[in-house]
Order: sequence, then C-alpha cells, then structure tokens
Amino acid sequence: MSNKPLVSAIIIFLNAVEKFFEEAIESVFSQTYDNWELLLVDDGSTDNSTQIALRYAQQYPEKVRYLEHEGHQNRGMSAARNLGIRNARGEYIALLDADDIWLPQKLEKQVAILEAQPEAKMVYGSTLMWFSWTGNPEVVQLDWPRGLGVQPDTLVKPPTLLTLFLEGKAQTPGTCGVLIRRDVIKDVGGFEESFRGMFEDQAFFYKVCLKVPVFVESGSWDRYRQHSKGACYTAERLEQFHPLKPNPAHLTFLNWVEKYLSEQGVKNTEVWQAFKTALWPYRHPILYCLSKYAQRLKRRIKGLINLSARQAIPAALLSKLRA
Repeated sequence: MSNKPLVSAIIIFLNAVEKFFEEAIESVFSQTYDNWELLLVDDGSTDNSTQIALRYAQQYPEKVRYLEHEGHQNRGMSAARNLGIRNARGEYIALLDADDIWLPQKLEKQVAILEAQPEAKMVYGSTLMWFSWTGNPEVVQLDWPRGLGVQPDTLVKPPTLLTLFLEGKAQTPGTCGVLIRRDVIKDVGGFEESFRGMFEDQAFFYKVCLKVPVFVESGSWDRYRQHSKGACYTAERLEQFHPLKPNPAHLTFLNWVEKYLSEQGVKNTEVWQAFKTALWPYRHPILYCLSKYAQRLKRRIKGLINLSARQAIPAALLSKLRA
C-alpha cells in the first residue's frame, strides 16, 4: 500500500443503468493509484442497482462500502454526495457519477498535483463530453471537451474562476473531473441540499471557487457519458431548457447565487458585474429571445453564403481567399 494520502471515491446512484454502473465501478478498480476507498451511496434505488452495489461491498469489504439514507429514502444528489463525504476517511475526495468513467491514471495524476501544489485546494481538468461510448464511429466527432477558460496547468486564485463561470467564459468543472481536499468541502458547507438535481454541482463549485485557489490542469481523465437517461437530457424532456428562452431552473440557481454572495459579504465589483451579466436574460427576456434568434439567423446566413461561395468560386481561388 502506498504512503500517499488515502483517496475517498464517492459514487452516488439512483436506479442506475446496470451496464453503466458496473463500468463506473470498474474504472475505479482500474486506477494505477491504489490507495483509495470506494463509497457507493444509494439515493433510494428501487431496481437492481442496490444489489449491484451490495455485491461489490460484500466482495471487496476492504475497499468498498455501501451507504444509504435512513429508511432507504430518496433525498436528491446533493444529500447523497454529502452522506458519502461525511463517511469518507480520505484526505482527498473524488466524485464519480454512476454512468461515467475515469481513465486509469486519474487518481495518480491528480494526487501528484495536489501534493506538488500545497496551496491548491482542488484540481480539475477538461471533462470530455462523451458521445462515442456507443462505439459508433459516426459519433466520434461529436465528443468535445468542456471549456477551461484559463491557461491550463495554472493555479487560479479566487474569485477569478467564479467570475468566468458567471460570464460564460469558462464552464464549471465536470463533477467527475475533480479531486478536492476534504477539509475544503467542510469549510464551504458541502453540497447545497436545496438543489436535488440540476445545478447541484454548480452551486458547490461556485462556493469553492469563491473561497480557495484551484489548480486547473491540462489533463483530461474522465468521460461524461451522453445518453437519454442522463440528468441534462431528463431536464430537456421536462422542458427546463429551450434554445431561445432563458432557463427557469437557471434563474432559481442565480437567485441562490445572489443570496449566497450577499451572505458571504462579497464586495468584489467584477464578481457582481459578472452576476448582472448572467442575470440579464431574465431581466430583459424579450431582448434575450431576439438576440438568440438573431444569432441563429446570422449563422444560417453565413452558412448559405459559404455554400454559395463554394459553388460559384473556383476551388483554387477560394483557397487563396481563405488564406
């Protein structure tokens, strides 16, 4: 066993797809870094995923523990994560959702970074939005990395990342892409249990990035599986998202952000200006819809012009014009 600090890996699940769930668990067992424990937190499952988790806990009692809420309740993603964190023994916390995977060097690489960067309280890289898990070669091109918004392999002081998140210039970390010191989670109060599903991760990362330095790395060690039963796709089916309208769930989140920043006594003018920018679509919904429509129309017109140019201009001349 390595002398490096113990890592607590936490997988929360609710009626997980069996194949995906087992792949997530096996990706932890496949880590090149071995000094970890795995906590499987059941958020009230009513299908076979409970038995899967219990089987791993019974088969590997020295590595895996099964947790559930009292009375096998369903209390939401934030409460499930907090239950795992409260029971964790590790100095570092790593999160993995039940339908995603880690690459084998995830823990080895990120533990090394936190040990080499004592000022950093969390590390994350660019999560890959993973469509190609199906094995269909036609969808490989759909895979894309989440935007970091900063120079990678950089220690970013607070509240820079929070400002970039609000401005839409960077995306919050993928939950499965982080490794974080456990004491930081305690200091910021853990996950916000008022967020049971959507935005629960963003609320947590906003709190962390407001308070502590974070190391943003160039590595990408996790794969965020895109499929029809994922949380974001479920939200779309429930019409929480619309391409031309502000997102009501996002407004609820922003209302929470405003309250939290005020309670924390934040005076930073850049943070508040970025918050006003994020709130603008809800203050001016008609202008927002018009601007989104104009952007779509502009892209379509540009596409038509490019298509016409390719058809009307000889290829050699078009190549020179582009150059």
